[in-house]
Amino acid sequence: MYLNCHSFHSLRYGTLSIEELVEQAAALKVRELALTDINTITGIYEFYKLCKIHQIHPVVGADIRSGTEQHFIALAKSAAGLAEINRFITDINCNEFIIPGQPDFEAVALIYPLSKAPDMLRDYEYIGVCPEEVNLLIQKKWKSLLHKMVVLQPVTFGTKQEYNLHRILRAIEHNTLISKLEKEHVCGTSEILRPIVDILKPFKNYPQIIENTERLVRSCQFTFDFSTPKNKKFYTGSAEEDFQLLQKLAFEGLKNRYGEYHTEAEERTAKELRVIRELDFCGYFLITWDIVQYSKKRGFMHVGRGSGANSIVSYCLGITEICPLELDLYFERFLNLNRKNPPDFDLDWSWQQRDEILQYIFERYGKDHVAFCGTNVEFKYRSIFREVGKAFGLPKAELDALAKNPLDLHDDNRIVKLVQKYGKMLEKFPNQRSMHSCGILISEEPITNYTALELPPKGFPIVQFDMYTAEDIGFEKFDILSQRGLGTIDDAVKLIKRNRGIDIDISRTADFKTDKKCNQYLSIGKTIGCFYIESPAMRGLLRRLKCEDYRTLVAASSIIRPGVAQSGMMREYIFRHNNPDQFEYFHPVFEEQLGETYGIMVYQEDVIKIALHYGGVSAEDGDVLRRAMSGKTRSVKKQQEVRDNFFRSSAEKGHPEELSREVYRQIESFAGYSFCKAHSASYAVESYQSLHLKVYYPIEFMVAAINNGGGFYRTEVYVHECRMAGGKIHNPCINKIGRAV
Repeated sequence: MYLNCHSFHSLRYGTLSIEELVEQAAALKVRELALTDINTITGIYEFYKLCKIHQIHPVVGADIRSGTEQHFIALAKSAAGLAEINRFITDINCNEFIIPGQPDFEAVALIYPLSKAPDMLRDYEYIGVCPEEVNLLIQKKWKSLLHKMVVLQPVTFGTKQEYNLHRILRAIEHNTLISKLEKEHVCGTSEILRPIVDILKPFKNYPQIIENTERLVRSCQFTFDFSTPKNKKFYTGSAEEDFQLLQKLAFEGLKNRYGEYHTEAEERTAKELRVIRELDFCGYFLITWDIVQYSKKRGFMHVGRGSGANSIVSYCLGITEICPLELDLYFERFLNLNRKNPPDFDLDWSWQQRDEILQYIFERYGKDHVAFCGTNVEFKYRSIFREVGKAFGLPKAELDALAKNPLDLHDDNRIVKLVQKYGKMLEKFPNQRSMHSCGILISEEPITNYTALELPPKGFPIVQFDMYTAEDIGFEKFDILSQRGLGTIDDAVKLIKRNRGIDIDISRTADFKTDKKCNQYLSIGKTIGCFYIESPAMRGLLRRLKCEDYRTLVAASSIIRPGVAQSGMMREYIFRHNNPDQFEYFHPVFEEQLGETYGIMVYQEDVIKIALHYGGVSAEDGDVLRRAMSGKTRSVKKQQEVRDNFFRSSAEKGHPEELSREVYRQIESFAGYSFCKAHSASYAVESYQSLHLKVYYPIEFMVAAINNGGGFYRTEVYVHECRMAGGKIHNPCINKIGRAV
């Protein structure tokens, strides 16, 4: 009966979260429920899971509209039906498709509102009759169509307050006052979940309509398997061919990186390949390798970072430039037989070259199989007060005061209290869908089998769900990023070649790390313009650490992060680094596990070590902690479970509660900020590359920095650095515009 339910993913229309919708339905003992958000399938996977938990039969689809005009409700009878709906919405969003009066479908049921019912109906087409419309059926024209009618109870809000919130959302959508909303702008006052007996009561003289509805719901049997990977499975054509190619490339790369006979590297590579093969990640590694190979053929610089940099296979493939043996990086921390999702590769290119890389990915793997991940942009504090205040008709001066001041400084009048009341209800509401900054999905099947697509101004299609849903349904994204630091390095190398005729092999990072002059600059913080190490805070840290080597820079790249700094551990690390014989370890476990970092948690790996060896949590819970620290989990409930388990198991191991609280405080301070060690190492390598150019070719380097938009400082700072290095600064000349000199 509930064949037209809207959640808050019907942007600026619905007022119920998916969880609230399903829980309210379960409380009413509803056995069948359809989610049909307006022109989107954003919430269907969360809806499907929650319905299964509450033993509700889930029906998924979409409410197809143009502005305020409802054309029809589309319900998927199967996975093929969902794919049809997705392609239909995609055509509307991306191809300027005009919605036909009666579209053709094969595995979809269409329900037309009574006011738009066609004269002739096909097998899969129905007419929806709301309870308040039953009296209209007495008209002669409807008698012959009773066999095609179904009960239609739309759902948009849950309470009277939420109906008011719905009106506010509609005012925001139409940029008008609540008092000026037209009737067609808002939903009916009856669009609420109510007991089934109340809905069916008006239909007591039309049992055929009730039977039609039950038959239609039974025909909608959409199912979904969350456990199967949805990414492109194979790079070559089969799992065996993928493994053979990956193995060949890995050992060829190993020979280039380590020479003929390097037993430790060979054993590590063979071990990693076994794990990669067993977890079916060969295709994932090869696709990443393929993207990097195209980049190298085009002469582009890239940086491979993220947890994938822990892998010697990725190092041998040329995806990363971090030797895991040099830094004692543990591959098992990020890819082992207990972990079912692949390691995280973040691939950076110059901001000038990223679009070409993206174009290659879309063309190489097919535009029907590639899309950017989406993201939900929520209403934020300032936007809430501005938008809700505008809907109530407040003038700009009052809107500014509401948006800029904390609640206790707001006026105390009735309208402001209403703005605060409904503004509070809007917290965590999605306001618009946007494009993930870097995450790309590459699917085995056409991506519209899982989602409709939208086309933002950037020109690359995006899916209608975020990265959490993507991961939940079996996708692993490829992170393709851009930065100005690589543009600066690349342009500087080209300028040096043009001006001095010198070819710089910027990949000779081993030489840069041991260069005395580079390390001298590093130790005194003479690093303006250099990637990641030019800010005043970082330059001060380098001086205090007397940083003169690669390992210290790797640690500095992590402890400068807010989590370490705010916890007080940065100050303590500096003291222990400079006075290694003047401190005591917090606990024997810290000395045993964190000796390299003086007993201080610096990297994600360190936090996991303490959680495992001090707290005694399971490896699975350790991974939840890791994901929380990198901002990749949104389950507050799961994090609370891990916290409770940490204190319980710590107590079982005999640790005092006060000591455990301090340990967990340090762990929590890392949330969302800490780096894995490989990530810090990747940043340190790029820092050394830019530092080498600054030390030996300062003028070209500073010109490149200016041409790439600078960095932490204003342009005049880089101009001053250039002048200090002997550069002659000329006034801008229109005849030479666009030329780097």
